[in-house]
Amino acid sequence: MATDTTAANVSSPEVMASVNPSPCGDELVIADITCDDAWLSVRADDAPVLPDWR
Repeated sequence: MATDTTAANVSSPEVMASVNPSPCGDELVIADITCDDAWLSVRADDAPVLPDWR
């Protein structure tokens, strides 16, 4: 998998998340809306649960 290492000079990034339906099941999408193409997605069933990170 290739990694995009493009740097962005953003003073206040805005990151948002949503759960979107898809034919293969729900997907969690996380995106920095201040930067083009700065997003990732994972199947909602595979996404970590916040209390598990503590």
